[in-house]
Amino acid sequence: MSLALNELHALAAVAAHRSFRAAAAELNVSPSSLSHAVASLERRLGVRIFNRTTRSVALTEAGASFLARIQPALREIEHAVESVNRFRDTPAGLLRLNGSEGAAERVLPIVLDFMATYPDMRVDLVSEGRMVDIVAAGFDAGLRLAESVPQEMVSLPLGTEEEFAVLGTPGYFAARGAPKVPADLFGHECIRARMPSGAIHRWEFERQGEEIRIDPPGRLTLGSHGLSLGAARGGAGLAYVTLKSAAADLAAGKLRRVLADWTPPFAGICLYYPQQRLPSAGLRAFIAHFQAARQKSRSA
Repeated sequence: MSLALNELHALAAVAAHRSFRAAAAELNVSPSSLSHAVASLERRLGVRIFNRTTRSVALTEAGASFLARIQPALREIEHAVESVNRFRDTPAGLLRLNGSEGAAERVLPIVLDFMATYPDMRVDLVSEGRMVDIVAAGFDAGLRLAESVPQEMVSLPLGTEEEFAVLGTPGYFAARGAPKVPADLFGHECIRARMPSGAIHRWEFERQGEEIRIDPPGRLTLGSHGLSLGAARGGAGLAYVTLKSAAADLAAGKLRRVLADWTPPFAGICLYYPQQRLPSAGLRAFIAHFQAARQKSRSA
């Protein structure tokens, strides 16, 4: 039995994305043709590779075993292609990046400029809240806050600092007063945010070497910092969000910041990738582009 290389790549893409639609977008084919290709492969193998429902796609036990056996060979083929790619004047192929939504938004201008510079490169920028093993999931690199980068990775900071802020409307502070120290928050209505992992995001404060983390009190818990910002704008209480995300509301006077001396800047977004793996030509080009953008932002 002969299996085409593109069929095996299709299998790996569907398994990585757990979605025919997302895998089809990566491979630049239609979801229906990808589904037919996988179904044909299943018929020839004589086993079901994926369990499909209207909402999810998951590997069967046989599919997971088969994929585990072929993935090393697929990686070797990719490395062989990359070794040839080094002889090209410009890199070509697919660069897969994974990061949080906020990280993806900040790095998107660099990605767009990179694609304009290297027209033969394609980029799949996947944003999601949960941390993933970028190696196991088939990504070339990740984009996260410095504190979230795994220790075994090579990490390159973007060079722009981040800063959280406690915010509320002028009307809220007129009615409830403004907290002076983090402990005062226990007497306020706080808007809590739930992280993708399900855990409540703790509010972190620091001043003169003293660090405080609290689980703020509040009747409202939301699924993102964006929703928290909207709720604060609506007068529901105090939100703990990035200063950058609230810049327009602060400038317009819709929100007011408190506890600024307790929320200093910290290291922001980093690009990271495995140190044990030789970067592909596309990733090396993106790293150089990323570093140039960092240098430009520092000198601006």
